[in-house]
Amino acid sequence: MSAATPLSDVGAVVIGRNEGAALQLCIRSVTPRVAATVYVDSGSTDGSVAFAKERGVHVVELDTSVPFTAARARDTGLTKLLEVNPDLTFVQFVDGDCEVDENWLNTAHAALTNESNPRLAIVCGRRRERFPDATKYNHHCDMEWDTPVGEAKACGGDSMMRIEAYKEAGGFNTALICGEEPELCVRVRKAGWTIQRLDAEMTLHDAKMTKFSQFWKRSVRGGWAYAEGAAMHGKAPERHCVRQSRNTWFYGAILPISMLAIAWPTYGISVLLLLVVYIRHVIKVHSDRVRHGDAPGHALAYAKLATIAKLPEALGQAQYWLTRLRGKEARIIEYKPTGQPAQTGDA
Repeated sequence: MSAATPLSDVGAVVIGRNEGAALQLCIRSVTPRVAATVYVDSGSTDGSVAFAKERGVHVVELDTSVPFTAARARDTGLTKLLEVNPDLTFVQFVDGDCEVDENWLNTAHAALTNESNPRLAIVCGRRRERFPDATKYNHHCDMEWDTPVGEAKACGGDSMMRIEAYKEAGGFNTALICGEEPELCVRVRKAGWTIQRLDAEMTLHDAKMTKFSQFWKRSVRGGWAYAEGAAMHGKAPERHCVRQSRNTWFYGAILPISMLAIAWPTYGISVLLLLVVYIRHVIKVHSDRVRHGDAPGHALAYAKLATIAKLPEALGQAQYWLTRLRGKEARIIEYKPTGQPAQTGDA
């Protein structure tokens, strides 16, 4: 990594749990380039805390008696960061399984300090999978990260934010187990700020999805996020997550249940119709991805998984509503395996 002058008005908050070697890459990619870095650990057992401390990073170990959420970790991290350096103007949030591109921090900082756009609150860039060709699930993630460049409605877990805007919007909702970034962005935009996706490399991420069961759990989490997002901000004019929620209910629950329910009296014709509808959905998603610029083969693989994902997404929505109706506490939905033990020092 080339030497660079640290940005004096930018701090970083890294969050993670058992990220292993990935956390080492993350911390090394960000700490030399910002004024201060805080690592928030959610109960790691792999030496992550020791490694971060050896690198001179300020560490916060979350109370294990309170349920972990990424939102809670990020919000706690920013509080600590401002205790360490109260004069910071911007914060780079980054997940511990991501490595920050060497040019990203300067690019993001330049955009946020551009006087022509004083109400720009959040910038994000291109998050890529480190090993997109390792599995079809990793490749699906890599394509999912490829969002349109320009003004955006939301960002992901990696982004640089203007601290003033973050505070004005009320910060992350620490009770959310997923979908916390789009939900915050709704409130940021309501406060009159804007969000941009820059045409720039931002981070390398490692999904480590090698099994269908992991893809299923990740999709369940996505469905939960749709349901909760629509419940919180689904009213006009925002209509946050309403389209995604309805789409998931239709393809993941209403359609298959109704078609299978009448399979016997229709002599199986309803099942054939169900397959036809799903095939049409695959064709539509495939066409959309090809127009986006993806290779036809990649677009087809993406479309197939996107269609299959409707089933676990509907399950995630059902789980959200059942949990809410029963008044039970939401629990984080994890799909990734724990990381390898983090090595201390520069090994």
